[in-house]
Amino acid sequence: MSRWLVRFGYDGAGFSGWARQPGWRTVEGVLREGVPRTGVAPTAEAAGLAVASRTDRAVSARHNALTIRSALPAAALLRALNGIAPDIFFTALREVPEDFSVRAPTGRWYRYYEPAEGHHLARWKRAAAHLQGDVDVRSFGRGLPADRPAVRTIESVEVRRSGDGWFVVDLRAPSFVWGMVRKLVAALRRVEDGTLSLARLDEALRGDHRLTLPLAEPEGLVLWDVSYPARWSWEWVGPNRGQTLYLADQIRRARLRETMGRELPGGSLVARRPRAR
Repeated sequence: MSRWLVRFGYDGAGFSGWARQPGWRTVEGVLREGVPRTGVAPTAEAAGLAVASRTDRAVSARHNALTIRSALPAAALLRALNGIAPDIFFTALREVPEDFSVRAPTGRWYRYYEPAEGHHLARWKRAAAHLQGDVDVRSFGRGLPADRPAVRTIESVEVRRSGDGWFVVDLRAPSFVWGMVRKLVAALRRVEDGTLSLARLDEALRGDHRLTLPLAEPEGLVLWDVSYPARWSWEWVGPNRGQTLYLADQIRRARLRETMGRELPGGSLVARRPRAR
């Protein structure tokens, strides 16, 4: 069997994260069940699944990556993988050697969507400018030892306003610790509302002070891309019938929720167009 690096994405709303858990629908669990069913590999163990980034519950991915072993040729492998579940999309692949590590991309890019209504764009931009370089992430991660620095390099954090009423926060780094992106977003919120000063934020980034930060909501977070040096050799030709029906149903449900929301108490808040300050 050949070993493949595969680019894939998924709608996080239907999953309790990446890692398989008994009794919960997870991305890994669905893939392990689907691999033998679709003929990708005889068993999940034979496929040797490994993933670049393990996302949390309700976090989506536009471009994550995994490695998998399969005897299928490239085009057939993409078709089979896309038959596993309608809310998982496999979009590109290339063959890789056995010593290739999917856990070591050259870069990771996360994007967070924050409603622009009531927020001050200039304050977010000012705070985001402090979140770069080599930083001690003990205030911005989960499960880290408290007795020694945990340094990560943040390449950039950029905030802009989209045309449809959102703040788009792009965060790029070679790697992120567990919960780091959502805690960085929480720090941006606290700087904006005045409960965290830029001086205190800088102290935490240097490791001179520990912050207690909540996790921003997972639904707004998307793993936007993971980067590798080589180019993809086979590209996706578009959604299959099951995926097309799934996407159409999600659009219909979103429109229905918006329409129903206008009729509920406080529904005018749904209809109000967000604005940035």
